[in-house]
Amino acid sequence: MQEVIKQLNEIVTEYFIRFSNLSDDELSLKMASGKWSKKEIIGHLIDSAQNNIRRFITVQYQTNPHVVYNQDVWVSAQNYQQYNNIDLILLWQLLNKHICIVLQNIPVEKYQHLCNTSKGQDELCTIEFLAKDYVVHQLHHLKQIA
Repeated sequence: MQEVIKQLNEIVTEYFIRFSNLSDDELSLKMASGKWSKKEIIGHLIDSAQNNIRRFITVQYQTNPHVVYNQDVWVSAQNYQQYNNIDLILLWQLLNKHICIVLQNIPVEKYQHLCNTSKGQDELCTIEFLAKDYVVHQLHHLKQIA
């Protein structure tokens, strides 16, 4: 888990600087109808952070908690397109720093606890897998922005 935490901290440091250097036009531009802008992608990453924090916590005291969300509804409902740029970037940064703290505090014996992350049938993932996959998910979307 220490490697995941280290990698996530590095990502947050690097991309906070990159995001801060983007203009409002760059962040707000939608490449096509029905596609997210860079602001909305950052918003989606904020939503992912919030839902994963819930997963990382509840999996420690519940048996196979079921934590899912509809990403399009969350992005739309929060109207990230109209968000202040620096507030959006700071929120992303702080939630990810918080995830590092949460992960740091998970006892090793709980790494294999399971969480259901599917919208349909049970898709059980260990907390360790979720943490690693969270970093992969971040990088996937951050490359879309960069």
